[in-house]
Amino acid sequence: MLRRCQLPIPRTIIHIATARHPKAERRNLSPPTSSNVKRKKKPSSRSLDADVVRWNKTITYNMRHGRFDAARQLFDQMPRRTIVSWNTMLSGYLSNDQYSSALWIFDAMPQRDEVSWNTMINGHNVRANADERDIVSWNTMISAYAQSGQVEQAQEIFDRAPVKDSVSWNGILAAYLQNGRFEAAQVLFESNPYWDTVSWNAMIAGYVRRNRLVDAQQLFDRLLEKDIVSWNTMISGYAQNGYMMEARRLFGESPYKDVFTWTAMVSGYAQNGMLDEARVMFDEMPERNIVTWNAIVAAYVQNKRMDEAEELFNVMPCKNISSWNTMVTGYAQVGMIEEARSIFDKMNDRDPISWSAMIAGYAQSGHSEEALQLFIEMGRSGERMNRSSFTCAFSTCADIAVLECGMQVHGRLVKAGYGLGCFVGNALLSMYFKCGNIDEAYKAFEEISQKDVVTWNTMIVGYARHGFGDKALEAFDLMRTTEMKPDNVTLVGVLSACSHAGLINKGIDFFYSMHQNFGIKPKAEHYTCMIDLLGRAGRLAEAQALIKDLPFEPDATMWGALLGASRIHRHTELGRKAAEKIFEMEPNNAGMYVLLSNLYASSGSWAEASKLRAMMQDRGVRKVPGFSWIEVDNRVHTFSVGDNLHPEKAKIYAFLEELDMKMKKAGYVSATNLVLHDIEEEEKEQMLKFHSEKLAVAYGILRLTPGRPVRVIKNLRICEDCHDAIKYISLIESRLIILRDSNRFHHFSCGSCSCRDYW
Repeated sequence: MLRRCQLPIPRTIIHIATARHPKAERRNLSPPTSSNVKRKKKPSSRSLDADVVRWNKTITYNMRHGRFDAARQLFDQMPRRTIVSWNTMLSGYLSNDQYSSALWIFDAMPQRDEVSWNTMINGHNVRANADERDIVSWNTMISAYAQSGQVEQAQEIFDRAPVKDSVSWNGILAAYLQNGRFEAAQVLFESNPYWDTVSWNAMIAGYVRRNRLVDAQQLFDRLLEKDIVSWNTMISGYAQNGYMMEARRLFGESPYKDVFTWTAMVSGYAQNGMLDEARVMFDEMPERNIVTWNAIVAAYVQNKRMDEAEELFNVMPCKNISSWNTMVTGYAQVGMIEEARSIFDKMNDRDPISWSAMIAGYAQSGHSEEALQLFIEMGRSGERMNRSSFTCAFSTCADIAVLECGMQVHGRLVKAGYGLGCFVGNALLSMYFKCGNIDEAYKAFEEISQKDVVTWNTMIVGYARHGFGDKALEAFDLMRTTEMKPDNVTLVGVLSACSHAGLINKGIDFFYSMHQNFGIKPKAEHYTCMIDLLGRAGRLAEAQALIKDLPFEPDATMWGALLGASRIHRHTELGRKAAEKIFEMEPNNAGMYVLLSNLYASSGSWAEASKLRAMMQDRGVRKVPGFSWIEVDNRVHTFSVGDNLHPEKAKIYAFLEELDMKMKKAGYVSATNLVLHDIEEEEKEQMLKFHSEKLAVAYGILRLTPGRPVRVIKNLRICEDCHDAIKYISLIESRLIILRDSNRFHHFSCGSCSCRDYW
């Protein structure tokens, strides 16, 4: 099993494109008649939906032909109505000038949507000059305009109304409050001394929503006739904002306490980390509802106390989908993926949150294949995929670098009708960069309508990892022309870009001016970038001086950067010193042992290399095995060094032998000094010939259509010999080869690499 810090090793990825929504069953859409209305005693939900559609169409037909009495009779006979049924009647009455009947329907509606309100507004506009409107009609129109966000029109109706009652005043006040016109609401409220308690409560709630609790308390104190809503608004306001002493004081003073009051206190304690107090309050409650139960279970989940959360969950008298989702999310977040799946499988009903929580759990715990399989199942279930599920799928594709799979998920995102907002857009952008397709990454960046700092950082860091330092700095310059401010991550990306591209002076300028120009004080990660930048450039003395002058103790990452630079420039003594510091902090860091071994081997210090291997054995440190993988025809093929398990191994090895001959004719010489064993040169050459990345590249050339890029991923750093060999292969085979290792991307083309041998 690989350590979490290493790239995951994928197995097989199922073709996303095979996941299809089941075709909808064709149904007879003829209008219902008296002979077929009650044909089945227990129709399915899909059958019921189809029946409702037929009823609605028949009602619409009658309304269009002026037969509103017949439409009303059908409406009254409907065994089941939807919001569309109500809106059909409302629109029909208004189109037939039956305004009083339309008002009756509107008032009787169990719920209203945007269509309902807009229909009433349009009906009002048609009848703008009618005289028979009563106060109910005026008030309805005030509310309709308020719900539609048309505050000025609501104010106009309010001003024109010949008579105003408390509903009129409450309607215009609500218009201001619901649409963010709080200052206007304040002026209006103070202009009328006759508000009822409902309006006082609305104003108090307005102050609470804006965290103006002092103003809310003053208004609350002025209110003479406080009801339970008044008390609950203040108690929940204090609790939600972390003022639990004030909330507790009002809780004790309140003459009214219902389940909402108690739940507000339980939730307040839970949200502010006072779990024991929340449990005491929960246990004292005279009655509880589903919201209360969910609040206390969620509190234990948020504090990662899953045993107590499970205990409460099991005794809940009623559970809704939120209860189940909380448990799935909780188990997934603490890495108990089997328990999360068990809860998920027991759910009778699931929503997009359920699926997304489970997919995210698999992805975060390294179960990439299971995450993508569940994403496919979500589509097959008919569940509408939300942005979170797409984001998890993109992140999973990015982690294991399966570009074709990621592009298919992208296609589904487009078909689902989602635009590229920041959240899902950033995941898509990162996926394309991590899968090595910078052209598609740029297209995704252009399509993101509202770019946030993460968007810009992903572009800068993405270009930096691919070795395109100039493009990274261009993106940074473009970012600075916007209102977006760089943050710590931005400057890490900029310094990394300078380091990987050898832009030494620019990197130094950015580092020493970042506090003055951007208000960002250098942190450990920025110093690490600078040590890496100076070290790669061979300025080892300056890198050492920077470590010595650090305002804090250097960590293993900084010493690791210095060790890496020592290996590049064959500085054995400095490398040994850096390694000793690392082994003090991280005695089991296998990667650093390997770096030092490479340094000893390249300098011919075989005795030191042997001692180091013995030290690793004594300390129980195991070298992480190297793997490379490539995606071909929506399947991931994984290779290890000297792999003999692949079904097409004979073809691969024969092709590599042929390539080896061509490469040597072109001037390639094996870097045998990198072999960590003191053996014959011929044996060293044979060991280098079949490294995992060479096997993966060879398989890609054999199987992929000529002209297509060969994209290979390796979980460790690419070795120098493979780096040199793949340059020759790209020239001989006329192929673009993109290789992602644990540090960065290499774009091999026409015999050269994008890193310019500087990595």
